[in-house]
Amino acid sequence: MKIAKHILILFTLLLGMPAVLLSSCQSETTQTNTNSTQINDKTPGTLKLRANGEDFVRKGFVTKDGWNITFDRLYVNLTEVTAYQTDPPYKAETGEKLEATEKVIFTQTKTVDLAEGDETAETILLSEISAPPGHYNALSWKMPKATDGPAKGYSLLMSGTGTKDGQSIPFIVKIDQELEFTCGDFVGDERKGILQAGKTAELEATFHFDHLFGDNSVTPDEEINTGALGFAPLAAIATAGKVEADMATLKDRLSPTDYQKFMAILPNLGHVGEGHCHSLKSKLKN
Repeated sequence: MKIAKHILILFTLLLGMPAVLLSSCQSETTQTNTNSTQINDKTPGTLKLRANGEDFVRKGFVTKDGWNITFDRLYVNLTEVTAYQTDPPYKAETGEKLEATEKVIFTQTKTVDLAEGDETAETILLSEISAPPGHYNALSWKMPKATDGPAKGYSLLMSGTGTKDGQSIPFIVKIDQELEFTCGDFVGDERKGILQAGKTAELEATFHFDHLFGDNSVTPDEEINTGALGFAPLAAIATAGKVEADMATLKDRLSPTDYQKFMAILPNLGHVGEGHCHSLKSKLKN
């Protein structure tokens, strides 16, 4: 009787095993299908574009030659801002051709004041669009002359005050140089441009004005200072205690060396965080 009972129990267990195995297989299949759905989900998300002049332009800074600079306004005119998914990743340092597998264009042309707000202000939201998911690892934009608004006739307009040793010099520098930048992946403390299906991601056009003026907080032999113009050459062309200069004035009144340095700096203003950009110098006029 005991043997028969054991056989009956064993038989019952064997009958139950297919159901357990089937349940396990169904669970694995469901998980696989879920993962596949997530991977293949092409639901558009929202891509936000921001502009950032960094703390330098919002709270002021000291130039390489000791001038304390504060900005009242710092206008840049932006158009044809385009975000790309590239394969292979675009390398701005080489200026190689950008191979895009996906691209979206922020069509709005906008003049933005990078000096808006204080050091606690968020970066400036320029636009947001619906976009396919993926890693947007390249960004390009143009800076033509504005056709209207506060910077009409100029691609870049800076106004502020330089102060040193009790001397205070207001300045307005108006640039009609048209610029164009093509940049690689954003470099910073947080990754940007990774857009998941149905989610939101950000991209940033960053402007480094310490490349123009230098930075007194680092040593004079740092690259940021050796290549910078500083403020002293601008202070030297002040008239009646202020500087008001367009490109023609700068060319006429700066020394040839300083003018060429200024011209060489303009194509290096554009960045993506700390990531570099390639400027199409053939588009620039001397």
